[in-house]
Amino acid sequence: MIFMLAGTSDARNLGLELQRTGHAVTATVVTESAASSLADAGLPHLIGRLTAEEMATIISEQGFQLVVDASHPFAEEASKNAMAAAEKAQVPYIRYERAHEHYVHPLITVVKDYEEAAQLAAEKRGVIMLTTGSKTLATFTKVLQGLENTRVIARMLPRLDNMEKCEALGVAQRDIVAIQGPFSKELNEALFRQYGVTLMITKESGKVGSVDEKLEAALACSIETILIARPNIKYGQQYSTFEEVLQAVQHTL
Repeated sequence: MIFMLAGTSDARNLGLELQRTGHAVTATVVTESAASSLADAGLPHLIGRLTAEEMATIISEQGFQLVVDASHPFAEEASKNAMAAAEKAQVPYIRYERAHEHYVHPLITVVKDYEEAAQLAAEKRGVIMLTTGSKTLATFTKVLQGLENTRVIARMLPRLDNMEKCEALGVAQRDIVAIQGPFSKELNEALFRQYGVTLMITKESGKVGSVDEKLEAALACSIETILIARPNIKYGQQYSTFEEVLQAVQHTL
């Protein structure tokens, strides 16, 4: 039995591959939307944010033999909790991590974290489109809100809690793009041109995370981009293809 951290489209597909090869998989996700996607695919799942202790208890009590962490590349806390839970429950841990992409272009600046991105954006100013999600919004508004010659456009999922967060942080309704992806290069370009964007901030979440379409659109519009690098986590047993994960699982169980 495999306890799997999911929540993304590639995690769902990996779960289905594991199921197809004869493994019993239970995935854990945070949102109802992700749960609905797993339900539609026929994958057993749990809903809710779990601590390391809670994960370890579930793993031990329900007899899971392996943890497969296929959470988002920027879900740092979830991965750390999963590693700690696997160690506490004394089961192996395998990480599926989307392949890294290396982007080199004069208009692209890679930074190490959200705080560095916010400080650099404050130096550049202009019309800034954030595509880093609601969790990081406060980091940017704290630095950018009220700056002269600066407008922050927040692009995020159309969820009530996100809109409430925008209101609490003083993001005006006219500066919110509430929409669910995936986004084509053409749609990204249209949004950039509509708002007159001069700077885009995004995460290096990999090809599956549609970062390519954002960057290609920004470059086509001659827009500068601040690209936030992935967290530097030592996962141990880590793979970037489904085939490698499947082989590792076969050798482990």
